[in-house]
Parts: sequence; structure tokens; C-alpha cells
Amino acid sequence: MTNDTATQQVWFLTGSQDLYGEDTLAQVARQSQDVAKILGAASEVPVEIVWKPVLKDSAAIRAAALEANQDDRCIGLIAWMHTFSPAKMWIRGLTALQKPLLHLHTQANVELPWATIDMDFMNLNQAAHGDREFAYIQSRIGMERTTVVGHVSDPRVTSRVGTWARAAAANTASRSLRLARFGDTMRNVADTEGDKTEAEVRFGISVNSWSVNELVERVDGVGGSELDLLVKEYEESYDVVPELRHGGERHTSLRYAAQQELGLRSFLEEGGFTAFTTNFEDLGGLRQLPGVAVQRLMASGYGFGAEGDWKTAALVRLAKVMGAGAPGGASLMEDYSYDLTPGSELILGAHMLEVCPSLTTSRPKLEIHPLGIGAREDPVRLVFDADPGPAVVVGMTDMRDRFRLTANVVEIVRPPQPLPKLPVARAVWRPQPDFATAVQAWLTAGSTHHTVMTTAVGIEAFEDLAQMLGSELLVIDDATTTREFAQTLRWNAAYYRLADGL
Repeated sequence: MTNDTATQQVWFLTGSQDLYGEDTLAQVARQSQDVAKILGAASEVPVEIVWKPVLKDSAAIRAAALEANQDDRCIGLIAWMHTFSPAKMWIRGLTALQKPLLHLHTQANVELPWATIDMDFMNLNQAAHGDREFAYIQSRIGMERTTVVGHVSDPRVTSRVGTWARAAAANTASRSLRLARFGDTMRNVADTEGDKTEAEVRFGISVNSWSVNELVERVDGVGGSELDLLVKEYEESYDVVPELRHGGERHTSLRYAAQQELGLRSFLEEGGFTAFTTNFEDLGGLRQLPGVAVQRLMASGYGFGAEGDWKTAALVRLAKVMGAGAPGGASLMEDYSYDLTPGSELILGAHMLEVCPSLTTSRPKLEIHPLGIGAREDPVRLVFDADPGPAVVVGMTDMRDRFRLTANVVEIVRPPQPLPKLPVARAVWRPQPDFATAVQAWLTAGSTHHTVMTTAVGIEAFEDLAQMLGSELLVIDDATTTREFAQTLRWNAAYYRLADGL
């Protein structure tokens, strides 16, 4: 499977009007093409930027919006008012638009040519007030959009546009996401539940279940050279403990783990699924709870949620799409335990088996250890520490009348001491703004115990994605206070109930 955004497009629209005459409009076209080329050449922008002819009237604007809606390659639009483009012309197009919109407030020149400015220059370079007219009509009709301000040559601008494009790619992925659940959620657990029908209505995420034994048939049918090649890949890619290597006393366990990966992969590929869940309470005829198989599938782009947690599985997939091609990775994560040393509190995150190796650049160990739950054979898993650096931890909850995303900006750190007896992959992090505030805010929000951790994109990507999906987003970062966070929760409760209407 691929998360490649190279085939996706963002269309670049430029607003003007007929009053300026052909010579001026020709210059508008040339300069807007130059802006689009700079965006397209920027390494931070992961998609193709497609310039469209300058828009001068309502019919052309509406036609461009409808064309964008129908083109599956187009994941969003960038709009710039190079000159003054009377905004009533944009009403029909904007109200018809179904793709995300970025309003780029820029201009052709960086510096003003103070000594030579005349009225011809002023009439041509009118983005300073043309974009204000455009912004007004967007606000007037309640148009959700992202606004980016600055010259297109500024790396901060291209980086911000690139972040938005990544969110637009995830929004597109959400609208067609198919998620396979093998079994149900863990019994009596609340926060992994949710309204699957509403998830498809709001986000486009299709969530359905399959019998675990359908997967068992796939796993049991794997063999031959395909299996041998994957086992060889394991032995070459990881530091495999001797007992699992060829000729080792538990080599059959490694081969069965490889069977699970091949069986899962074929099932997901044939069904067009990009995310999945398993549940240790519902393993059917599986001999092991899938460990390394799930870890490697996540590493290749699939979303995953443990214990039937389909909301987290979908979030992992969207984080994978947003981070495609960027350094770092994304994974299922769970706050497991704390180091409460005063002044240096840390969170230890892990899961039973399933943390994605995209969170590390080191060479993982491939080990086998007992698992105290699930009543199956000892599972094979990759063991490693997540690389230090900035990250975001995000959870999704169903609040009955809406879905809520809660995101905490964190810093992954090296474990203060070795963890020789902890036989799972893990991450240790320090949350912003501090441990007590972050955890109190998370609990006050009623957010999840399963999360997605991403080191590939920052909080802005989730802000853009939440806006595109129409989802509530609560951010816990270095500016968070418990008082203001609680007040935000109260205001949000009122806002989302009013916004949904009766």
C-alpha cells in the first residue's frame, strides 16, 4: 500500500475582473503562474500545484468549483486575489465548492519599488485589499477555510501551505476510508465504542466487521516461497533473537507471525481496506495475537486500533497520510504509566505489542515473550525505543452529538534508565505545558486511553484536518491553562449543539 501524494493535485485559482483590460490581465496571469510555480517547486509541498486560468466572472468561478468537485485528483483549492475581484462573483462558486479551500494572501513582489511606484503599479498590485474583499464574502457565507499570509518565497509560507495540503490529503483519504474489524471491541470498554454510522456520515469512514476465522483461513493458507522470503526479510531487517532464527527452537513461531502478516495483508488489499482492528478477546483460530504483523502493516501505511478501537485505527491511517514522505512516523499509542518524580514527570507509553517501528530510526529487536492475556501462544513482536523529538498525541471520542479530537503537543525523550525487562516497543514523553496541566486537561475532556502518536506532522496539520472534517478539536500545548481549557469545553458544548441545529 502507498501513501504517495504525488498523483494528487491542489488547484491554484486567481481572482481578477474584466475592468483591467487585456494587457493587465495578461500580466496577472503571468505573475499568478509564477506564484503557483514557486509553490509547486517547494519541497515542503507534497502535491502537484495546478495553475488554472484567471477567473473574472461568476460563471467561470462556479464552473471551476464544480470541476474541482468532480475531479478525484483534486484534493483542494488555493485562491489568491491578485487584483480586486468583486466578491459577489464568488458566491455561487464558493457555495457549490465541496473541496477544502486555502486563502493565500500574498503578492507578486517582495519589496515595494518605492522610487518608481505609480498608479499603474498600484492598480495591478491590489492583493492587499482584493483579498480583504474575498475574505469578507467567505466569512459572510460561513466558508470554512485556512488563511496563509506572506510572500510565497518565504519558507514559512510554503511550509504552512504544505501542512494544509497534507491535511487535505488526509481529508480525501477519510472520505473513502474502509476499515475492517476482526471481531468486536473489548467487552465493557466505553471509550473504544462509537457511532459507526455517524462516522460515515460525517467523515466518510466505512466501518464493518468480519469474522476472525475468515482471517484465519487466509493465515493458514499462506506458505511456500512467499513465506520463506518474508521470514528471510525479518532475519535481515531486525536483530532477531537466536531462538527465533532459522534452526532455533522457536523458529516456527516466527514463521507463523509471518503467515499472519501475509494473510492480513492479502485480506486488506483485496478488500480495499486501509485500516483494521483486532481484539485479544476474539482471536478465533489464531495461534498468536498479531504483533510484528500489525507493526509492519502500520509501517507500510495501514491504520490500526487494538481491542477493536476503530476510531484510533482511522486516526492512525489519517496521520499516516498526512506524514507521507516526511521524516518520522505514526503509531497506535497508549498512556501506560507515569514517572511522578516532582519536577521531571514523564509518561511511559506502549501497548501489549503493537507500536509502529516508523517511530524509530534504530534497528528494532525481534523477540518472543509470553502475553498474560489472550490465552494463545507467545506472540512475536518488535522491541525498540521511539526516537527523541517533538510529537503530537491525539485521541478521538464519541460525545453523542459530535466526535471530539483531543491533541497534546509533547516531547519524546530517551528513557531515563534502560528498560531491559519491558518486552514491548515504547515511547517516553514530556507533555506540554507540564504534566499536571496536560493530564488534567486530557481527563477533563474525557479523552481516550488509546491514541495516535505522530512525529511526522505537528499540531497545525490536525487543526487543518479538524476544520475540513467539521470535528471538534481541543489542543493542549504550552499555552494551555486548566481554567481556560474548562471554559473552552463549556463554550464548545454550546457551539456544537447550536451548529448542528434541531
